[in-house]
Formats: sequence, structure tokens, C-alpha cells
Amino acid sequence: MKIELNKILRCPNSGQVLILESEQSAGEDVTSGWLVSKDGKHRYPIFNGIPRFVPESNYADNFGMQWNKFRQTQLDSYSGYPISSDRFWKATGWTPADIAGQWVLDVGCGAGRFAEVALKAGAKVVALDYSSAVDACYANLKQYPNLYVVQGDIYALPFPKEFFPFVYSLGVLQHTPNVFKSFSALPPVVSPGGGKLCTDFYWKRFRTMCHSKYLIRPITKRLKQQTLFRLLKTITPSLLKTSQFLGAIPIVGKFIKRIVPVADYTGVYPLKMNQLEEWALMDTFDMLAPQYDNPQSATTIRSWMENAGLKEVEVFQANLLVVRGIKS
Repeated sequence: MKIELNKILRCPNSGQVLILESEQSAGEDVTSGWLVSKDGKHRYPIFNGIPRFVPESNYADNFGMQWNKFRQTQLDSYSGYPISSDRFWKATGWTPADIAGQWVLDVGCGAGRFAEVALKAGAKVVALDYSSAVDACYANLKQYPNLYVVQGDIYALPFPKEFFPFVYSLGVLQHTPNVFKSFSALPPVVSPGGGKLCTDFYWKRFRTMCHSKYLIRPITKRLKQQTLFRLLKTITPSLLKTSQFLGAIPIVGKFIKRIVPVADYTGVYPLKMNQLEEWALMDTFDMLAPQYDNPQSATTIRSWMENAGLKEVEVFQANLLVVRGIKS
């Protein structure tokens, strides 16, 4: 943990500043120790260089497992394609010049696919996740001096109010227990006078809700994660080939292949076959393992933004259903 990060951390229970105790350091980074609230009532460990504000095991365990198994899969620097960067810039509408040198909060960072994009643009990125995916993010991106990793709870963010000029959360909120409450945690940390917020959701519409995953999720989300992963590792190659076969049928193929519960990016991303199989396994597990999967409508997310006081609200499809706005 960089000392600079401690300057902006706050106790998620009391809002007080945090005092660093019993720390061990390697160069300028604190590798272990404790963060203690000013009144001494709350203590949070620093482990492997990351401050931890959540229980060791939680509802997001499957994501921690997923991102540590597929630590580099979605990084543009690993895949060789600008898949994450294209999605990031299209969704946010920001430019590298906008965020260079600015504090940017990534809520639900996973293994750091979008954090990498912002870091390369020169942003000071605080990458937060509820799961142990923070360890994968840190391992992937620790070479960036402008990276600050935190394991924290979206319902109790350990930051001062109205601090971040840029906040985003992509591919995350639909997997939280209470999506409205999760969204509502974000506007308060956006700085006033032009601070920007961008997030996205699975789209609650007939086409989405007809996806075959919703037929089997009641079963798969109750399986042990390792059991589900072993099963998917065995059957995903066959599922992918079936989906590709159906998808090749003229006109109707792109619709009927949705009956196959597999993440098929054939024709969507310019990935090689081995990469298509890796992404298929990773995102099929992502579809079937999470405890929560709560799509939202365009009307709903627009109203959330506007009721939170954000202006110039835009709602559009860019991979998922995106909403973004400005805090005036």
C-alpha cells in the first residue's frame, strides 16, 4: 500500500481518518500492518500490500476465484487486442487527456482489465473490489506507480465524500445483493462541479431474460464453485462448438444460438480459437456462478442518475446498458 493512498482512506464505519500501525514496508510500499480509526475502535489489516475492509469470505468469492484463475485473460496487454480499452472509452465517453493525472475510482476492478486502460492514460487509479480479485489486480498492474488497490465494500466505501472527479463501475452492479443500494453508493464519492460517473448493467428486456442461463442458474449458483468450474471446463468446448454451429445459420443463427448456455464471442471479438475457448470458460462461469444476477431497465437507471442529482444523463447500449452523467 502506498502511503499516498492512506491520505485519502477513511474508516468505513466512522468516517474518521485512519492511522497506520505496526507496518512493514518494502521501499515506499507498506506490505503489511494495520489501519486504525482515530478513536481506536476499528482496525483493518493490510495484507500483501492491500488494505482490507471486508470479511475474508463473502458473496463475491466466485469472482475472486474466477479472476485469480483467469488473471490476465481480459487484459489488452495479454490478449493483444484493444477489447477492454474500446469498451472503456466508448462507455465512459472520456478521453486519455481527461483523466491523465486525475484520481479515478474503479469500483469492482476484478483483475484490472479497465484499470489497466486508465493507468496507461496516466490516471491515479484506486482499484476496489469486494473479492480476492484485488490480489489478481495487484499482481497484474503493480508495476504502475499510479495504482492503488483496496479490498472494500461498495455499501461502505472507505473514502471521503465528493473526492473523485471520475468514477466508473463496469460489469459489476447487477451482481450485488441490492443494485439500487449499490448504485446509490457511487454519486456521493463523485466530486461536484463536473465530476463524472459511468456504470453499466445487464439490460432488463425480453431478449435478455430469454437467455438460457436464467433457466439453469437456480441450480448452478448453488453448486460448489470448484465443482461448477470442473464441470464447465469439461463441457465448455463442446458447448462453444454447438453455439458456433448454430450461429452460422443464416438470419436466425444469432438468435437460436442463445439456447446454448455458453459465452460465445465468435465474430464479436477478433480472438484466436484458443482465446475464444478461454473467454468462453471464464464468462460462462461468470454467467452461472454468481449468487446475484439482477438486470435493470433503461428507465430505471436513468431515474437513479437523475434522482441522485446528476445532469446530462445518457443511457445507451455499449456491450451492456450504459448510463453516465455529470455531477454539477
